[in-house]
Amino acid sequence: MENKQTTTAQAVIEADAVIIGAGPVGLFQVFELGLLEIKAHVIDSLAVVGGQCVELYPDKPIYDIPAVPVCTGQELTDNLLKQIEPFEPTFHLGQEVTLVERREDGRFDLETSTGTRFITKTIFIAAGVGSFQPRTLKVEGIEAFEGSQVFYRVKDPTQFHGKNLVICGGGDSALDWALNLVGKAESVVVLHRREDFRAAPASVAKMKELCDNYEMQLTIGQVTGIETKDDVLSEIKVTGADGVTRRMPLDTLLVFFGLSPKLGPIAEWGLDIERKQLKVVNTEKFETNVPGIFAVGDINTYPGKKKLILSGFHEAALAAFGAAPYIFPDKKIHMQYTTTSPKLHKILGVETPVFD
Repeated sequence: MENKQTTTAQAVIEADAVIIGAGPVGLFQVFELGLLEIKAHVIDSLAVVGGQCVELYPDKPIYDIPAVPVCTGQELTDNLLKQIEPFEPTFHLGQEVTLVERREDGRFDLETSTGTRFITKTIFIAAGVGSFQPRTLKVEGIEAFEGSQVFYRVKDPTQFHGKNLVICGGGDSALDWALNLVGKAESVVVLHRREDFRAAPASVAKMKELCDNYEMQLTIGQVTGIETKDDVLSEIKVTGADGVTRRMPLDTLLVFFGLSPKLGPIAEWGLDIERKQLKVVNTEKFETNVPGIFAVGDINTYPGKKKLILSGFHEAALAAFGAAPYIFPDKKIHMQYTTTSPKLHKILGVETPVFD
């Protein structure tokens, strides 16, 4: 499966379908389009496939996927990737769609933040609640150290080995990285604004056990300022629940305050928006007010809308059939079943069963 992470301008890609969002609904949209012999390109602002399922709760159980009693967000993503393998989608990760414009020929010009350009017949917006951006630390002057001493995501854990780390946050990301880096970093301090944690109980218990054994440290408080020395971040000011502000020396600050969804450039594409969600014209096709642009999953709204993964799967199926006339204007699309259709078996690369 091709995974492009384009960093420079390149030739325009002509496509039948571009899917914005590589979460579960975006991945299942690939499948439904594939059954209709429509190849998809998938764009996501995150560097990995899976959307908020993988970014926010990769190890948390999901119980409401039909016929799957329980699976994690990562397992669901892995299974969807396996399911869409026959359709060979092309992924363009780590980039955000910045421009969508209607062409005179009825297709769309689409560009991303890294210069990838498309001309596409249809667009499927499966962007969840928008592109996810890390919630940043609101302390004067700290932005100057982002990417050098202040990080909101971990791409290479080894760069923190041997460092004096302060890890801010009380969720799974904060504790998972604290537990991962303890013993590898010179020191690890978890800084959280309160005693209660949102992370998995087992992670909280392990963190407290390590603190009791003096292998790491927990401090209750908030970062309220910074100190620098020779243009290097040398200390943070931490104000505790008692109102006292203390200085804490460090080499590196990791901040995990969660991700904030932002509609971003989608808001500028002429689509009807209601409370940061895209209104669909009807629930027959899940098409927006712009013909050829469809919205599926948590990004859309309509009467009776339920923000469930299974609802998004249903929407993706109907959106694929709704889009087919734009791609095959002279072809009659027939409903077929994967259980019995030799044509679909061929598309999926499986043998047609023979019954006595």
